[in-house]
Amino acid sequence: MSDLAVYDMDRTVTKRPTYGAFLLHCAVQRAPWRLLLLPIVLLSLLAYGLRLIDRAKLKEINHHLLIGHRVHLTALKPLVESFADRQIAANIRPGARAAIARDKAEGRRLVLATASYRLYADAIAERLGFDDVIGTGSVIGLDERVHAKIGGENAYGAAKMRMIADWIEKSGLKGVHGHVRFYSDHVSDRPAFEWAHEPVAVNPHGKLRRLAEERGWGIEDWG
Repeated sequence: MSDLAVYDMDRTVTKRPTYGAFLLHCAVQRAPWRLLLLPIVLLSLLAYGLRLIDRAKLKEINHHLLIGHRVHLTALKPLVESFADRQIAANIRPGARAAIARDKAEGRRLVLATASYRLYADAIAERLGFDDVIGTGSVIGLDERVHAKIGGENAYGAAKMRMIADWIEKSGLKGVHGHVRFYSDHVSDRPAFEWAHEPVAVNPHGKLRRLAEERGWGIEDWG
């Protein structure tokens, strides 16, 4: 029986969000001219704020603008690796490192569950010693080109919980896994908090802090 430690990534394990930073990293390193498209990026953010598009469409639009519609994996790999190195060097919360070490010492299976693209989350997770990653997938063609299109669901909110449940079933853990500890900084992860045996709100603000206090969930400051 495996006890699990499931971690959200952006603003939980990391100090700052990673998706926009990854897009800018790719644009600067691979095609700086794409930075001229930033005004269109801002328009897409406005459209999202006005609820004209959802989070998944926002990601696809900005991926298309700052990385490209179809980019070969070999072109993205060095960018993914250098980006992951930067995150490990300067964007990991000290408390996250301590929690990962503690959970690993307890023999827990470490799972990163993030709305960020697995395209780069896998590389960050590997460097931090995670065993498994659940995240937003990318459509990759038979020609090994990454499309600016999400494969499946955007792993956010209830969709993240569905993807966790699907991973548990496919991993043969359904009904047999042990104690689950879940960490996140955001109230959108309420379905996963309520599923876990031990929910832990990390550096929570506003709604999540109030919910954690009402429900008696753990609250931790990871710096």
